[in-house]
Amino acid sequence: MAVNLLHANDRPGEYPDSWYAATRVALDPFPKAEGEIRADVCVVGAGYTGLSAALHLARAGLSVVVLEAHRVGFGASGRNGGQVGSGQRQDQDWLEKTAGKENARRLWDLAQDAKALVRELAADMEGVAWRPGIAHACWHEAEVDHAKRYAEKLARDYDYHEVRPLDRDGLRALVGSEAFKGGDIDRGAGHIHALNFALGLAKATAAAGARIFENSEVTRLIRNEKPVAETARARVTCDHMVLAVNGYVGSLEPQVAARVMPINNFVVATEPLGALAKEVLAEPVAVHDTKFVVNYWRLSEDDRLLFGGAESYGYRFPDVAKVVRKPLLEIYPQLKDTRIDYAWGGTLAITVNRMPCFARVAKNVLSASGYSGHGVALATLAGKLMAGAVQGRGEGFDLIADLPWRRFPGGPALRWPLLVTAMTWFSLRDRLGW
Repeated sequence: MAVNLLHANDRPGEYPDSWYAATRVALDPFPKAEGEIRADVCVVGAGYTGLSAALHLARAGLSVVVLEAHRVGFGASGRNGGQVGSGQRQDQDWLEKTAGKENARRLWDLAQDAKALVRELAADMEGVAWRPGIAHACWHEAEVDHAKRYAEKLARDYDYHEVRPLDRDGLRALVGSEAFKGGDIDRGAGHIHALNFALGLAKATAAAGARIFENSEVTRLIRNEKPVAETARARVTCDHMVLAVNGYVGSLEPQVAARVMPINNFVVATEPLGALAKEVLAEPVAVHDTKFVVNYWRLSEDDRLLFGGAESYGYRFPDVAKVVRKPLLEIYPQLKDTRIDYAWGGTLAITVNRMPCFARVAKNVLSASGYSGHGVALATLAGKLMAGAVQGRGEGFDLIADLPWRRFPGGPALRWPLLVTAMTWFSLRDRLGW
């Protein structure tokens, strides 16, 4: 599975033809790994998680090697919606029931730290401007009522006063669509240029002294007293290993593969909207809705609509522009004659409970993945938490690792078809308006 997903839809070592790639900052390629290499820590994967881990480890004075199968930020980190949301993927009500109020508070505080970390890191990066505000658009009245109660809960129980409920007219004035019954706006959240953030992390990581190798796909891991990562042309031996491969874990680590499932998600960028941009979004905020297969969108700096939606569960991407245009026009029928200039897909990973999968897969091997669509902030924080755990400070990492979790049912043979059946059912509910 790892080989198929890494190579099924992309040219080796090249970014997809996305708006992000077209507007990325300059960064010279890193070399391929070759020969026998020794490091204190080997990080597998150069997305937000791996680069954040490498950055914090290198700044702490450790010798760090990063191995990336394609280019830094090649996977979900360079293709996502760029939304830096508040909280965890599950809300605080769920966390209080599952983990208790004390741990739910700690998880909220970690998520606040995650947003602050992204803002702090982005402040020093070229082409990564923090743009505040994420709106939550509700399709049903019951969801609007829940959003209002939840905003009140966050203010009362978590001292978070950044979320303002919006009635139908208030949301329509903000998002320019008649489709929704209301929602809210979180002024403490924000959005960024996804790929430039990954490239900025790579620049900072290299400057801190870590050695980054691109086009160096790890084909085998050897877990022993000194873990080893093998590529076609190199063998990296280390004291600690950090796995940051998310939806591409495949057969590299079966313990993690049983708990995370790769799925594909898709994004388009329209032509510049000009004066129409203000009719689509009155402010430069990001938006996501309440569908099971979430739609999410925002305006780019050059006033294109970046709109994500639709999913697939096989290896090959479909006609991305065609499948995303349908939910886009459901929300913005006024854009029916608007040209789509870029269309791309990406592979992310979900978990059964939609919380990140943190795992100590061996005494000296850590893994973090499965952000379930909430990864910009949490993946960046995960890297920092793994760096702390490598150095003996594992409290934050273990808080998430110790949450109750379940494997995907069916075992290796049936896991994928069972997921497809379940996800198709929930997608059908979206289309029927249930």
